[in-house]
Amino acid sequence: MNHDAELAAQVANADFDRANIARMYDYHLGGSANFAIDRETAEQALKIAPTERDYCFANRAFLGRAVRHLVTEVGIDQFLDLGSGVPTVGNVHEIAHEHNPRARVAYVDWEAIACYHARHLLGPDEDRVSVTEADVCDPDTVLNAPGVAGLLDFSRPIAVLAFGILDIIPSTDGASLVTAYRDACVPGSALAVSNNAQLARTDEEVAGLRFLLSTTSTPQLHLRTPEEVAALLPGYTLIEPGVVPAAQWRPDRPVSDEEARRGNVYGAVGLLPHRA
Repeated sequence: MNHDAELAAQVANADFDRANIARMYDYHLGGSANFAIDRETAEQALKIAPTERDYCFANRAFLGRAVRHLVTEVGIDQFLDLGSGVPTVGNVHEIAHEHNPRARVAYVDWEAIACYHARHLLGPDEDRVSVTEADVCDPDTVLNAPGVAGLLDFSRPIAVLAFGILDIIPSTDGASLVTAYRDACVPGSALAVSNNAQLARTDEEVAGLRFLLSTTSTPQLHLRTPEEVAALLPGYTLIEPGVVPAAQWRPDRPVSDEEARRGNVYGAVGLLPHRA
């Protein structure tokens, strides 16, 4: 039995007929939780816009730095990862546990393959990590799911992570969705966001990517400006350097403007202030 057939046999409710952006992302990062349709579509994306793999690596690296900062500098030890995607190197719980072994992480994704692989990755971390298969656009369901409500203590600060998810949800009003999760959190909580942007992509590349994504299970692509990304963090105080190309958010090494633009993604992290 080949790899695709093995996955299909073990995850009965997965969509095998259309490419899925989480599995395409996994393919670009060198993972194996993807199908032929995902690999073919991901390769088409590279032909349309050669910087697509740069986006994936820039986004993933920003995730790691943001989680590390929130654990080591802010002291947060609870994370709600919305649209967590397929597990790969540098998962949120791995980074968090490196700095605080007691940290708790609740992963949420609607894609069956992503959740299947996440559950099989947990091992000894299962008492501090959960995986919930749910649509992040339904906050009530997510927040009341056993894997979220039963793991995270919402009377204490929580970091909500929204990496590469607000740009592919059906609604363009990501701020309303963020607000629903924000209102469940106490002051001292955080929100980390990344969003697709047009930094190095041409208009023709953007049009081509949008057409390609229209054939997938996530047909939307909401590119945002820095001002529009800032609007996705209503009520939060941005941590310096604010909204910047993700590769330039507190980088571990010098990053040129050209390299940052090739990532085509903005990043920001905000803290929910204490009420006066």
